[in-house]
Amino acid sequence: MDLDRLVRCSRELLGLDLSTEAQRSFSVYADELLAWNEKFNLTAITAPEEIEMRHFLDSLSVMRAVNFKAGLRVIDVGTGAGFPGLPLRLAFPGIELTLLEATAKKTAFLNHIVERLKLANVRVITARAEDAGQDSAHRERYDIVLARAVAQMPALAEYLLPLCRVGGRCVALKGENAVAEARQAEHALRLLGGRVEKVIPVELPQVAETHYLVMVHKSAATPPNYPRRAGMPTKRPLH
Repeated sequence: MDLDRLVRCSRELLGLDLSTEAQRSFSVYADELLAWNEKFNLTAITAPEEIEMRHFLDSLSVMRAVNFKAGLRVIDVGTGAGFPGLPLRLAFPGIELTLLEATAKKTAFLNHIVERLKLANVRVITARAEDAGQDSAHRERYDIVLARAVAQMPALAEYLLPLCRVGGRCVALKGENAVAEARQAEHALRLLGGRVEKVIPVELPQVAETHYLVMVHKSAATPPNYPRRAGMPTKRPLH
């Protein structure tokens, strides 16, 4: 796939120059996504220019909230077909990325693309966020915890904060209700050891609606009884 628009917009909007290697990897990623999407429903977005803007550039916009320096431990929760984590890893190859996804057909695709692109320091885990958050291998182990289009903020807080180390940050990629959701989640965030640091608006070319990055700073350890068992955060969100 020709990614001239992505290269140009990354430079103009984010000040990011994608390397030749990154451009090649993005092209392969897009082609594989479309090929696999014919067999498995990985994404509803299939027009090439929409993949560039709504998947790739939208994912890269997280760099407005985070300085992705080498060695940063990042986990993408409910990553689906790899967004926003994989585009960020292609642009910033020094980060250590974990892709967490509960659906096996999606992690099969992720394993395939990681192998196809020969990506180091990327691991794919098939698990629910509630289980990973109670697993000592993942609990409070990550500098940055990301999520896009996973759940409303009160439930999402319970998925993300247990994985984040004290002093780390969670970033939720949200739509037009971001500010209202952040307000609704204030109690849940406080209970889990976090607080909203800022909400950053993101305007993307050819995307009518404003997107937002909700930045949450973790200042205290999450109580051990959170996250609750699978399904509970969405069934009975903390209010």
